[in-house]
Amino acid sequence: MGGSSRITRDQVRHVAALARLSFTAEEEKRLELELSAILSYVEKLNELDTASIEPTAQVGEAGTPFRDDQVTNQPDPEAMLANAPAREGRFFRVPRIIE
Repeated sequence: MGGSSRITRDQVRHVAALARLSFTAEEEKRLELELSAILSYVEKLNELDTASIEPTAQVGEAGTPFRDDQVTNQPDPEAMLANAPAREGRFFRVPRIIE
């Protein structure tokens, strides 16, 4: 879309066609303005001198804490089947769907 921070209506229509989206004229105008504003902001960010800053892969706490895998709810077939519309022994009874 070029090096300019200005998005044209034709560019909005081109991207919409690629994404198989259709917009009203009012939506196209709004997207043109919003996308131009976003690109202007990114250009400002590109002006920052980040040469002395190390790359950061993650800004929060690394990883997810692990816990021991323990069963805390023992299987209880009677409780699980209590609201079943139909059952056969310790199993749900369902309508046959394959002939």
